[in-house]
Amino acid sequence: MEGWRVFVLRLGHRPERDKRVTTHVLLVARAFGAHGAFYTGERDEKVEESIRKVVNSWGGSFTVEFAGDWAGKIREWKRSGGEVIHLTMYGLPLSEVIEEIRRSGRDKLVVVGSEKVPRLVYDLADWNVSVTSQPHSEVGALSVFLHELYMGQELKREFENAKIKIIPQARGKKVVRVS
Repeated sequence: MEGWRVFVLRLGHRPERDKRVTTHVLLVARAFGAHGAFYTGERDEKVEESIRKVVNSWGGSFTVEFAGDWAGKIREWKRSGGEVIHLTMYGLPLSEVIEEIRRSGRDKLVVVGSEKVPRLVYDLADWNVSVTSQPHSEVGALSVFLHELYMGQELKREFENAKIKIIPQARGKKVVRVS
């Protein structure tokens, strides 16, 4: 889509509480154009395996990796020349900053929280961005952010090496095996 790559960093995964939400964050990241994701908190091989199965069946090269130290991951990302976008309801409005973020040409690490986000995340981020200044879901914020970042082009994306594919139609469900 663009010359830069996008990865998502999901903070503070707790398997007993966040399994579905973390999985949804990762599914949205993949479907809406991110190249991969990292997550912190507690390692959850079931979540990793679930995403690998989706990639294997539905295609693409999306990767997911556990990162034990979120601050270290953010600092490493910045040292390698990337920029960090933290999605928070307290940030600058998306509509006011998305064009500048899109034009930067730098790889992007989009940070989404779970429980209370440490102050250091706000300080390390190049951008603290709000999709809305109302309480909302990190899944919703990520999908809106990626949609705006890619200007809707992610919705037209074809996933390479897909084994199954949906054929759009007005009524009913049509799924075909590609390989």
